[in-house]
Amino acid sequence: MKTKKIRIEIRSLDSALREAGEGFEKISKGQRLGEKTAIYFSNIKDLRKVLTEKRLELLKTIKDRKPSSIYELARMVNRDLKNVLQDVDYLREIGMVDVTETADKKVPTVGYDVLSLELAI
Repeated sequence: MKTKKIRIEIRSLDSALREAGEGFEKISKGQRLGEKTAIYFSNIKDLRKVLTEKRLELLKTIKDRKPSSIYELARMVNRDLKNVLQDVDYLREIGMVDVTETADKKVPTVGYDVLSLELAI
């Protein structure tokens, strides 16, 4: 089985804009862009605000224990439901968690096995 990864990169805004410009050029020439799963931060301080120990614990628990709801996830990690819901919503917004909503619950899932950190120097 192939390991699925999300790459986390820390790089300057100029670098990110340059890559976006290259992507737009390829599209305008009719070329396809390769699929890329990455989340970008401009510095380590911002990364630390997003990937806290508690959020990393949620990601690992979702991946390993596959909770059937966010309520069950909160019980598994022994945290307040409101705080877990806020963290899961935030992680969903940035593309690190998927949430499937049914009639009576929200089921969190993680579709990757590895977080890979890349630092530009």
